[in-house]
Amino acid sequence: MQSNQHLKRNILTVFLIMGFSIGLTQETAYPPPVNLITIPTAGTLVRGSFAVEMRLQKNGSLTAGLAAGLTDRFMFGISYGASQLIGDLEPTPYPRPEANLKYRLIDETTSMPGVAIGLDTQGFGQYHPGDSLKRYDVKAYGLYAAASKNWRFVLGNVGLHGAMNYNFTETTDGDEDINLFVGADLELNPEFSILLEYNAALNDNEKPLESLAINKDGYLNAALRWTFVEHLHIELEFNNLLFDRSDNSKVKYFNRELKITYIEYF
Repeated sequence: MQSNQHLKRNILTVFLIMGFSIGLTQETAYPPPVNLITIPTAGTLVRGSFAVEMRLQKNGSLTAGLAAGLTDRFMFGISYGASQLIGDLEPTPYPRPEANLKYRLIDETTSMPGVAIGLDTQGFGQYHPGDSLKRYDVKAYGLYAAASKNWRFVLGNVGLHGAMNYNFTETTDGDEDINLFVGADLELNPEFSILLEYNAALNDNEKPLESLAINKDGYLNAALRWTFVEHLHIELEFNNLLFDRSDNSKVKYFNRELKITYIEYF
């Protein structure tokens, strides 16, 4: 247990060091993305814009979402999907549409991060409807408060993001702790970006349900985002890089997933 906490502290420390070193090259603020791989940021859709997102996950799972910027500070969205939708097995629909709301409290400036509060009830992976489960493989973020700071660097924009969250919908495992997560994005050029995030999973470490112990020391995710055209983003994701290699009866390898996002204006 102590080694797990030590690893989590090391990963969080790396992100903080990245933020400090990047801050030395700060020039101007830059609008943050709405989300990274899974984690929300302090960024929101602008008024009059909408985003359609599709996430292809393991076991043929597909999640689709639609979000719109109602003002320059407030966005609202819904999502829905099913497990085993792709393939030859019987699909298992998610139990309900999930909600995504975000309001930016503080705008980002050259010296201060932007801050937003939000609600996101959409979990990740397969939904387990059994009486003792009633949760996704990876819990949703639920209520959260996020901060984002961006800088112009040699290659392009660099962003550092951090937040805390509380999930009140997936608590049948008895773990209702407040959780922390951090992330960073680095623009390689106007088309390609590298994304990195770490979800400490502090609300998912009791593990009374051994069949769902798919993480070890939290979730470390990485991705390459390609802005194919101005409004279309294609993202190749490598998720759960800290899976438990000592027990391949649960997870044999990290997840390879695909996310497609289209942003337009009305």
